[in-house]
This record gives sequence, structure tokens and C-alpha cells, in this order.
Amino acid sequence: MTEKPGRVRGWAAARNVLKLSVRWISLRLRLMLVFALVALAAAVSASAIAYWLNRDAVLTRTQNAALDDFRKSLQDNTASLPLLPTCPELQEAADRMAATSQKYEVLLVGKVKGGGDCAAPSDRDLFPLKVVPQTLVTAVNRERRVDESNPYPYHLYWQRITLGGKPYLVGGAKVIGGGPTGYLLKSLENERADLNSLAWSLGIATGLALIGSALLAQAAASTVLRPVQRLGEAARRLGEGQLDTRLQVSGTDELADLSRTFNRTAEALQKRVEELSAREASSRRFVADMSHELRTPLTAITAVTEVLEDEADSLDPMIAPAVQLVVSETRRLNDLVENLMEVTRFDAGTARLVLDDVDVADQVTACIDARAWLDAVELDAERGIMARLDPRRLDVILANLIGNALKHGGSPVRVSVRTEDDSLRIDVRDHGPGIPEDVLPHVFDRFYKASASRPRSEGSGLGLSIALENAHIHGGEITAANSPDGGAAFTLTLPRDASSLTEDGENGEDGGSTTDGGGQ
Repeated sequence: MTEKPGRVRGWAAARNVLKLSVRWISLRLRLMLVFALVALAAAVSASAIAYWLNRDAVLTRTQNAALDDFRKSLQDNTASLPLLPTCPELQEAADRMAATSQKYEVLLVGKVKGGGDCAAPSDRDLFPLKVVPQTLVTAVNRERRVDESNPYPYHLYWQRITLGGKPYLVGGAKVIGGGPTGYLLKSLENERADLNSLAWSLGIATGLALIGSALLAQAAASTVLRPVQRLGEAARRLGEGQLDTRLQVSGTDELADLSRTFNRTAEALQKRVEELSAREASSRRFVADMSHELRTPLTAITAVTEVLEDEADSLDPMIAPAVQLVVSETRRLNDLVENLMEVTRFDAGTARLVLDDVDVADQVTACIDARAWLDAVELDAERGIMARLDPRRLDVILANLIGNALKHGGSPVRVSVRTEDDSLRIDVRDHGPGIPEDVLPHVFDRFYKASASRPRSEGSGLGLSIALENAHIHGGEITAANSPDGGAAFTLTLPRDASSLTEDGENGEDGGSTTDGGGQ
């Protein structure tokens, strides 16, 4: 009982392995295997049926001929014998019976003159009495009741045996009226040789049928899979963005219908993508044009707000809060416009890297110092860690990550710089409450803010998104998580040399600074 669960698990494991193996077999090979198995089953079945039918026919014909001849010969040769013959007379009769065209040996057994029994074989070495199976002797000597359905008390019986590895037919009958009992021994070696030849012929035919089925399967698989391969290639090109991909269709079968469906789907997809691309391009142009148009009035407004801010101390106390609100909102609007222009460049694919060799520790220090964060940030970075990056974009990334940590986590913020093989890793960690689990998946989404109750909070919600885009353009990544010791932890990973990601290794556009602490 304890072995049954293990056996069940063994069968389940074997079944899973079989399923996995079938999955990895190509469709062409599966078709060929199916064709081959069907052909093999059909050929083996037909060959087996033909072999057994021919075997039965050959053996039945041989044994019937031998038994009929033996019965007639037994009657003819024992009719002239006395009721109690001598042993030589039995021997002479056995020799006469064996000298027939059927080529079988004869053994006559009976009571002889002077008392006793005599066994007279035509071949003493091949056919002594001990060769005859005891079951056959018993059946031959058994007297049956004579009635309307059975007119004779004794019958002729036969059995197939093997002597010395060769097949033989043994038959026996008792002469009715007190005569001797006769047995025959007929060799079936020729019949076995004929059946072996037949078996070889059927085996060769089965092999040829298997080869033919394999060739037929190959042809059928090519006929079926060629359209499937074309369809797969077309689907691959369609997935790569070649929306004008179409299939040539001929015929009215299922594969032709599938190809027509693919063409209709591709055409509908192309139209839909063209519509969406046109809308997206229109939206990008609108945002870019709007941002560009806003910069001119914003420049004038910014100049006015700077003058108002300088004169804030001399303004009426009732007006000063309004002036301060105008100044802060103007700055916020100016940052939003800059961020929108940067996002537009990323969406349009026009953002480029301007690479330079920088000391990462110096770059981080310069970013912190430029924003007066030295007292609120702890830096753990060794001097001399060089990397070939875009300094402006690295500054944007650091400013957004550190600014976001200061805004939402509070000081002190710890920034550590490490190298891992050919990569640069910068960790920014705060000691605040951390990021809610439902917010973590969305911290890099555009315009996403953790608190819906603060839609007009400082920041546009684009800062972390822009930081992530700048990391991606370097071939890097930014991840956000909660530290086990508390607080949020952002990890920036960049290659130490981003030269392979630029078209000419050096040149590219250089936009303005885009720093926004929103997003968490």
C-alpha cells in the first residue's frame, strides 16, 4: 500500500515528461511521425493478417493431404493382415505405408501372434513410440460410444510437435475391428521455410511501406507547412512593424481562408495604427507647439515676477501673499513647460546623448551643491569613479531622485555610488514612511501622484518619468522599493560607457534642465 502513491507520482512525472517532449517536437516531425505510425500500424496489421491466413492455409492443406493419405493407406495395408500378425508383418506393412508421395514415417502398434505387443516403425531412429505424445495416444485409444451422431468408435487425431528444433505433424488412428493402431510423423520443415520466406517478404513490404509513408509524409508536410511557414514569416514581419505585409492567396481550402483572414487583419491593423500614429503625431505637435508658444510669454512673465519678488518687502502686506503665489505658480508653470518639451523629445525619438567623461562623485556633489542640498544629503562615493555618460541627463536623474526623496521622505537622504563590473550603481535612500504598496507600480507613470487629494501639490508628476527615460536612453534602469529598515530606496543602474548607444559616439541635442520632484 505504501508504494502506490510513489507509483502514481512516477506515472504523473512520466506523463509530464512526455507532454514536454511532444511540445518541443516540430510540427513537421509530428506529421511525419503520425504518417509513419499510421502506415506502420496498417502495414503490420495487413502483414500479420496475410501471414496468419497463409500459414493456416499452408499447414491445413499439408496436414489434410497427409492425414487423408494416411487414413487410406492404413485401411489398405492393414486389411490384408491377419487378426494377430507377426511383428515382421507389421514392420512390412509400416514400410509399405511410408513409401508414399506424402513422405511421412509410419509406426504400427498392435498385439502380435504368440502374445505381447509390437511397435513397428518405418524409421527406428526418427519415429520410436516414445515420440508420440501421451495425450495423442490416449485420444486415439479412447473408444467412443456409437450412436446416430457418431457412427465410429475410434477417430483420427493429430497434433503438431517439435523434434530437434524442427516442426512435425503427428497423427494417429486405430483400425476398427481389432486391427493395429497406426501413427504418422510428417515433417513440416518445407512449410516452415515457405512461411519464413513469406514473413521476410511481408517484412520487406512493411519496410518499403514505411519508407513510402515517410516520403509521402514529407511531401504532405511540405504542402501543409509551406503556407504555415509563410504565414508565420508574415506574422513576424507584421510584429516587427512592417504593416504592409500581405500574403498571396490561392485556393479555397482552410489555409487559404486563414491567409485571407490574416490579410484582412493586417489591413485593418495598418489602418488603425496609421490613425493612431497620426493622432499621436498631432498630439506631440500640439504639445511641442504649445510648449514653444508658452515659452515667450513665460519669459516675460518670469521677468515681471522676478521684479515683483525683489520688491516684495515694499509692497502692501495685503498684496504680498498674492505676489508670492504668482511667483511660485509662474515657476511651477515654467518647470511644467520645460518638462513637457523634454517628454515631447523622448516621444518623438529626437532625444540624444551628449557624452563626456565624468567623475561620478564630482557630478553628484555638483548636483547637490547647485540645489543647496548639502546639509540634507549624505554622500557615500569614492573619487575617481569615471564613466562616459551624458552629464546633463545624469544631473536630471540625480536631481529628480534626490529631490523626490527630500520632498516625500525628508532628510537625511543617503546617496551611495558603487561599481559592479561594467555598470554603475547609484542608490538614493530616504528615512521617511516609504512608498505605499499600491503606489510602487506607478511611481514612474507620467502625471501620477500618490495622493489624489493633493492634485495641485508642488511638482507636475513628470520628474520620475523623465528620470527613467534618461536612464533608458543610457541603456540603464531605475527601480523603486521600500527598504527593510524603513524609507524608500531608488536604485539607478547605468553602463560605465554608453558610447555604443549613440550614432556617432559624441554628438546630440542638448535641452534644458528638467527637474521635478513629483511622482511619489
